[in-house]
Formats: sequence, C-alpha cells, structure tokens
Amino acid sequence: MKTDTFSKETLMEMAKSSMNATIPDLNLTDRQKLALTCRILFTKGHDSGLAGQITCRSDKPDTFITQRFGLGFDEITADNLLEVDQDLEPLDKQGMANPANRFHTWVYKEHPEVNCIIHTHPTYVAALSMLRVPLTISHMDTCGLYNDCAFLGDWPGVPVGNEEGILISNALGNNRAILLSHHGQLVTGKTIEEACNLAILIERAAKLQLLAMAAGQIQPIPPALANEAHDWVSTDKRNKVNFAYYVRQVLKTHPDCI
Repeated sequence: MKTDTFSKETLMEMAKSSMNATIPDLNLTDRQKLALTCRILFTKGHDSGLAGQITCRSDKPDTFITQRFGLGFDEITADNLLEVDQDLEPLDKQGMANPANRFHTWVYKEHPEVNCIIHTHPTYVAALSMLRVPLTISHMDTCGLYNDCAFLGDWPGVPVGNEEGILISNALGNNRAILLSHHGQLVTGKTIEEACNLAILIERAAKLQLLAMAAGQIQPIPPALANEAHDWVSTDKRNKVNFAYYVRQVLKTHPDCI
C-alpha cells in the first residue's frame, strides 16, 4: 500500500489501528499495577520519604487500594498494599493508610470517572509550586497535559482534613491533573496506566518549564496542534503501551514488587 498521498488524519488512524492490533496488553492485576507504579515513580524521582499517596478503586463500593503507611514507594509490593474504606480503615484491620489519603476520597466521590489517583512531591513540581505559578505546556512531549492541568493557588496546610479534599476536588474540575501551590501534584486516570504516565509527565513538564524560564520567555504553541497532540498521546492503548515500557524498565531493578 502506498501511503505517500494519505492525509495526516488517515495516517494517524492507521497507526492507532496498528497499535491495537499488534501490541498485546499486559496481564496484570490492579494490585500488581499499583505496586509497579510505586516502584516506577520511585525510580523517576517521585520519592519524598513517606509523603505521597497512590490509590485505585477496589471492586467493592466506596473502597480503594493504597500503600501501607510507613513504607516507602520502593518497599511496596502487590501483597503489602491495603484495601481501605472511605474512612481510611483497612478492611482486614491490619496496618494503617496514610492519613493524607482523605483528600483522595473526596476526589473519588466528586469524580466518578476517576479510578486511580497519584499525589507526589517530585523535585521539579515542588520547585515550581514554590513560585505559585500554573504549569505551562509549550513542548510536544508534554502536550498530554495541554489544557488538562488545573492550578490551586491556596495551600491549606497539613493535608489530613476534609477541607483539602473539598478544595482539590473542586479545583480539579474536568482536568486530569492539578498543580498544588507550595505542595506538589495530583493526577487522575480512568486507569492506573493513565495516571502513572501523567505523574511522570507532569514532573517532566515542570522541569522543562523551570529550565525554559531560566533562559528566557516561554513561547506558546498553536492551540489546535497542541490539542491534536494531547489527544494523540491520551488514548487508552497508548497509555497501556507506555506503561508496559516503564514496567519493563523497573522490573530490571525491582523484580520483587509483583
């Protein structure tokens, strides 16, 4: 088939079809995906002691899976994850969840399409949050967050109250991500794969923004092309293929997590 006369739109659709047909999905449980996400983000610089939470909805109503408080991202396995209720009580009465998980419950309550939440304090996101400026997307690689990252300028302090949950869930709006001033980032996904990819992406976007701001004035990109790139990298299959690559990377050094 000669494709040199095909339109860009046709070639994009052909690429999507080929991706769906030729690249198989990973056969992993949600617990395995969540544990892998913890290790992936540890290797990508999202570790900040015991700060940060990664959760996904469980198959039981109003419950979710999260890390056991006291363990770092590099210590999480599929077996030591907790299943907790809306009050953060473990269903098996063993261990405890990070008390800051409370604001996750509000996001889940107000955003039924969300199935995974990642909140971390990676270096470049944290540094950008100190400037109290929104995330700026002006590079092809970060267009997955174009017009898809909210900004919360108010810092409510220790994140264990219901107030922060209400504040963040409202500020998130229809976006998949939010930059939290003087704090960090939160990303959401319909799948664990989507949320993991966005967490990595927002840190890269913050790094690029800080580097560009140090050198000069950031120039905007054409909105139509940015929206096109956003949708191109945001498909479910693309998220799964990208996540699979990160899984292969992390299993070389963290084979114990699953």
